[in-house]
Amino acid sequence: MNPTPPETKASPASTACLWIAQGLGAGRLHPGPGTWGSVVGVLLTLVLLAFPGPIPYLAATALLVLVSIPVCDHAEKILGETDPGSVVLDEIVAMPIAFSGYAVHWWLAGSSPSLGQIRYWWPALVVSFVLFRIFDIWKPWPIRRLQSFHGGLGIVLDDIAAALVSAALLGLGTVVLFYTRLATA
Repeated sequence: MNPTPPETKASPASTACLWIAQGLGAGRLHPGPGTWGSVVGVLLTLVLLAFPGPIPYLAATALLVLVSIPVCDHAEKILGETDPGSVVLDEIVAMPIAFSGYAVHWWLAGSSPSLGQIRYWWPALVVSFVLFRIFDIWKPWPIRRLQSFHGGLGIVLDDIAAALVSAALLGLGTVVLFYTRLATA
């Protein structure tokens, strides 16, 4: 793909957009800016878990995904690169999706993985982080094909797909572990 020509003059709005797209600076950390962005995504997940129930969590996650597309698109234009490595907003908004594979288990039980109960679910948060990083870096088919979309959509879609695969595996693992423990109790 041909690189996008960079914007010649950065306005305060463009500077703010770039700062957000780079995860408040996490995208400038090395090595692995995507991993640092995912760490910020874990923090975002914790913030979203502070609200009770699945509706605020899911609504905020969906809204953040929708907002991230034009923000990442604009950041790509500012930097003059296609899918710049420093743009990590896509990793940030994908982490709550990756963890939702476990959170659904709580929601179906009529509860919510609240911060007060973190001692029970922090391992699932770590597993969701690891699974997401594996699928985001590896990008197996069809995740890799989603990068062919232009602009912010291509930047965000592959991470959402990696998060959905991670959520599905985490959810499946949670169900298997739950029923295995139930059967042996």
